[in-house]
Amino acid sequence: MSTTSPADSLVELAARKQLPHHQYTDPATVRWITANRPVLSDGPPPRLRASSQRLLSRSAIPAGWLAEEKCLDSLHGIRHAMRTAALAALLAESAGLSEDDTATLVLAAAVHDCRRLHDKDDRGHGARAAIWLTDQADTVWNHFGLVATPSRIATVATAVRLHDVPYDAFSEDDQADHARAEVICDLLKAADALDRYRLPKLSWWPDPVQVRSDAFNALRTTAFELVIRSETAWLAGASSAEAVLVGLSDMGLTG
Repeated sequence: MSTTSPADSLVELAARKQLPHHQYTDPATVRWITANRPVLSDGPPPRLRASSQRLLSRSAIPAGWLAEEKCLDSLHGIRHAMRTAALAALLAESAGLSEDDTATLVLAAAVHDCRRLHDKDDRGHGARAAIWLTDQADTVWNHFGLVATPSRIATVATAVRLHDVPYDAFSEDDQADHARAEVICDLLKAADALDRYRLPKLSWWPDPVQVRSDAFNALRTTAFELVIRSETAWLAGASSAEAVLVGLSDMGLTG
């Protein structure tokens, strides 16, 4: 028999190591995140260029692309995907990526978790997503108003496959694949890590040691604020997509 209560917050469940497979933020957890605001000395984020803003308006991927409908509004669902896409765009602009490479990165960020089955350690979800998006390439690229090319498909598939594989766990084949798509891989990993402020345990929050991005630290305040604003908006009744778009607009990153 379960010992958990519907009223238990994710923070309480995490402390007791009783988190369910599908996890949804709650008011107590957002209050806990807010109360644990890290001391950061970040500068202002770069202004998102118009092309990145257009891509972000499409980063709310269709629900039918998800392997599990219970993940739509969960911790690895649409809000996480859209925030990761926004942070990826900011990292791309900080790194001086071209519009084409930025578009490739934003697309990868939006779909990186689409084949997750749950919110726990779902090993292999990156590889499943890479296979799925390769099979559905025309549909995915068309959704973003982009053209799928063999090189772009290969780059996104590689980045998505490797996003949940730690650098120190790379096999020789992983290392070779990473070398062919290094910039997109590294920035996707960094964007995904920046959105970890949504997680209900401090030890799971962003760790610069685990990423390879010069702009990572400069965007930590932006990442934290985006979590607070979008999770609060979702709890107030906005859809996941609306919640992130409102957060981006309120922070002056879009619009």
